Amino acid sequence: MSEAVVRKRITNNADYKSSKVTSPKQKAINAILLIVLLLVAVIMVFPLVYMVATSFMTKNQILSGQFSVIPDPVLIGKYAEVLSKGQFISGILNTIKVEIPVLLIGGFTSSLAAFAFAKMRFRGKGLVFLLLLATIMIPFAVVMIPQYVLFTKLHWTDSLLPLIIPGCFGNISMIFFLRQNLYSIPSDLMDAAKLDGCGYFKTYYKIFLPLMKGALGTQLMLWFMGIWNDYLAPTIFLRSEKNWTLQVVIRSFNSYYAIQSDYALIMAASVIALLPTLVLFFIFQRMIIESIAISGIK
Repeated sequence: MSEAVVRKRITNNADYKSSKVTSPKQKAINAILLIVLLLVAVIMVFPLVYMVATSFMTKNQILSGQFSVIPDPVLIGKYAEVLSKGQFISGILNTIKVEIPVLLIGGFTSSLAAFAFAKMRFRGKGLVFLLLLATIMIPFAVVMIPQYVLFTKLHWTDSLLPLIIPGCFGNISMIFFLRQNLYSIPSDLMDAAKLDGCGYFKTYYKIFLPLMKGALGTQLMLWFMGIWNDYLAPTIFLRSEKNWTLQVVIRSFNSYYAIQSDYALIMAASVIALLPTLVLFFIFQRMIIESIAISGIK
């Protein structure tokens, strides 16, 4: 090895080590950023912590006017009281009745549409996809009155059909993310499947659906959270108490028990409603973040 090569390697190692040394100014900036992020995290998490703490407080402590996040004494009976109410259980069951068909049928149609937009060739594909994607920009408040009029003429209002049927035709956001995910899969698999005599649907079902099951599962979890927490659409379309979904039931709890100052019961109902989505997110947060990151890479 020549002397010039040795000197060059020594210089490179020295530059690498010096680049790893953080200056005092950079350390100070990092410390300030860390403190700011911690403060923002506390501000974001505090309402959730206070909600859980309030669900264990007595009425006197809540109305005392003294701020506290530690229940004294600890009251645990509100959770049993919430679960003993048939209206709350009915709300959970109605929400599940919406979740199951929408996630199963809507997940299938969304993945099938994503496969078509990503791997199939047909005239006007780009324009159709752009038109579908543009509908994301339209807020629900703009279309809720026309939808209500339409569903009233179809005699679907005051039933779960307005919440189920539209979702079975797919989710535009899911189609977009699955399409982006499919772009990361080589299109040579399409040619190989054609040589083996596979049609489009068999190619989708046998080859591409198993390859995108991770992204599909992630999007289904996000969709589950959206349906579980949906409040506006059920409020508009559902009138009978027997058809109320979970969030509408919690709204009725807030209207009825707030008059009685029973805030602990309202908070307990909110905590129970929050648990499924919170647990799902913490279990699959890495998969969700990776799926969204991969979907952004073409």
